[in-house]
Amino acid sequence: MSTSVLYDAPGPRARRLSRIISVVGVVLLLAGLAWLAWALGKPRVNANGAESPGMFDAGRWDILGDLALWRAIGRGWLATLQAAGVAAVGALVLGVLFSFGRTARSRFVRVPVAIVLEFFRGMPVLLMMLFILLVFATGAFWAVVAALIVYNGALIGEILRAGIASLPKGQREAGLALGLRPVQTRFIIEFPQAFRQMLPIILAQMVVLLKDTSLGYIVGYLELSRIGLNQLGSYFGNTYQFTLWFVVLAVYLATNLLLSWLVRVVDRRTGRRGVVGRGGPRAASPDAATTAGLAVGLPSSTGESRL
Repeated sequence: MSTSVLYDAPGPRARRLSRIISVVGVVLLLAGLAWLAWALGKPRVNANGAESPGMFDAGRWDILGDLALWRAIGRGWLATLQAAGVAAVGALVLGVLFSFGRTARSRFVRVPVAIVLEFFRGMPVLLMMLFILLVFATGAFWAVVAALIVYNGALIGEILRAGIASLPKGQREAGLALGLRPVQTRFIIEFPQAFRQMLPIILAQMVVLLKDTSLGYIVGYLELSRIGLNQLGSYFGNTYQFTLWFVVLAVYLATNLLLSWLVRVVDRRTGRRGVVGRGGPRAASPDAATTAGLAVGLPSSTGESRL
């Protein structure tokens, strides 16, 4: 019997049990989907006793050919992307500032920043939106954007701090040995490596940020879910509520799947090290400390200088 470093290879009984569990799981999943389709397709009885067709009735889907529907959905989608785009840029900038404050050598800087980060991370985004809207009277758009910037900036700050902490200490020591100041070492050597290392996690957080824009529904921001479910629902009537819900869900899924695909592409590209191409192995790039030394005109390990 072949063995693995982590665990023993499963025997006949374990493989048989695994196949049984897999078959039972698939059967239960298919049964659940079948029940859901039956529940959605059966006629509905309203509170007044009137019967309405099921969710799959053609009469509930005829609005899909209405251009006014898609124009409104497009406006909501663009509003969602606008809020997410502005919030993403602001969260990245704030996250960088938080990461530098969180890794500062002075306790008078590091401790207050840590307290602020924990407060923002523990506060629900919706409460933050309501607080900004009620206290600062910024309007719905900036209430949504500011809350997303603060919350996601705190998370990104912790992500970057973890990336900086995971770097070898020799990186910072090499930069200091080259004559760089601590701030220069952080900017030139440590932070670019930490950002590149944590980029897939940061992009995944951007996907979460995009979904959190739907909380703007509560504070009155006209994003995709509010336009699709509230305004269009009132315009077309309750008969089309499920259809509108499905359209909004499809738009969110398509957008998030596109961003998730981008995350996977970036993860594959940033994760490649020493890939062999047609021209043979790629030449090893100089380390960060040597690159930093050349950037400021200091001698490199080969004795060359840009002075």
